[in-house]
Amino acid sequence: MLWQIIHIIDILLWLLVAASVAYILFFALVSTLWKKHVSSLTIYLTGQVQANRKKPFYTYLILYPAYNEDRVIVSSVRKFLDQYYPPESFHLAVISDHMQPETNRQLAELPITLLQPVFEKSSKAKAMQYAMEHIQDDYDYVVILDADNVVEPHFLEQLNEECALGYKAIQCHRCAKNNDNDIAVLDGVSEEINNTIFRKAHNRVGLSSALIGSGMCFDYHWFRENVYKLTTAGEDRELEALLLKQKVYIQYEPDIHVFDEKVSNKDNFQKQRLRWMTAQIQSLFNLLPYIPKAIITFNIDFIDKTVQQALIPRSMLVVITFAMSLLMTVLSRTWCLKWWVLFLAVCVALYIATPKQLRSHSVFGKILSLPTLVWKMVLNILKIDRKNTDFIHTTHNK
Repeated sequence: MLWQIIHIIDILLWLLVAASVAYILFFALVSTLWKKHVSSLTIYLTGQVQANRKKPFYTYLILYPAYNEDRVIVSSVRKFLDQYYPPESFHLAVISDHMQPETNRQLAELPITLLQPVFEKSSKAKAMQYAMEHIQDDYDYVVILDADNVVEPHFLEQLNEECALGYKAIQCHRCAKNNDNDIAVLDGVSEEINNTIFRKAHNRVGLSSALIGSGMCFDYHWFRENVYKLTTAGEDRELEALLLKQKVYIQYEPDIHVFDEKVSNKDNFQKQRLRWMTAQIQSLFNLLPYIPKAIITFNIDFIDKTVQQALIPRSMLVVITFAMSLLMTVLSRTWCLKWWVLFLAVCVALYIATPKQLRSHSVFGKILSLPTLVWKMVLNILKIDRKNTDFIHTTHNK
């Protein structure tokens, strides 16, 4: 009787884990799909047409929500001001929340709008809402960046090319700007895997890209109308849900880079993952009531987004499948095979989804840090309160 109960639990757990593994393996394989070859003659002729066509210079509002970001905000803003784009066609606004007077003084000397709200409870959503309340000028698009984000001088030129194609929501390629220790490297690799599975592969089969939280570009009037609907600390997931409910496609642009500082210590890693896991649970519960309507209206993007929120985090998949493989090998050689197959499938999916330039022995050698980080993620589960909307800030190391 006891063995029957253990076997039933084993099967149910395997099916639960297998659903998440199948999802990431499918989209990892999709990311390798062959893209139609474009001849050099076609590229040349297309370039000539584009060169002779008068392109619009759209206007952009760049928002930097900055909570206690004294170490990085001034440098990030100064670098953005070096854009090749016409200065009259973009404007920066920094929402300075709980920053030092000296930081605000330096920002005030720059050709930007400096907003200094006083929030009882701070959040990125509140900062963006505050900006929309106090900025009355009209723009074509709004770009959301984190305080530590750095972009190249041709960032707006590249973005303008894509906006000219009519996209209302664009997620740029956020990538690591630091690799100073094992945790930062693993954080950067994790984000690139996300880029492959949830952005590149999704676009490749006609589905919307996931948003990240920064390096995002939206139609200005859409954003102004919808930003006040944000209520949680997972504002990127809320924005996704709003876009997909309205059947607005999200385009991913892998060649438009936004360099982001990766967490470099275990405490910040734990805070960041707690914020993400809380947002994921909140998002799942918020999306589920709309699933019947999404099925009726055949809103595949919305259904896919809901499924994403129910997935087990990838690093936990690695540890769970490996631990269960070992445990079942001890308990029953017959039962263990399906777990070893699942563990292999996870490893294959993550390997495929990792960009080629990151598939090195030095990078994969840092995976020894993974068990400790996963243990911290497990501890985070005990701290999750899906009704909590407080902002969990992760600081940058000095």
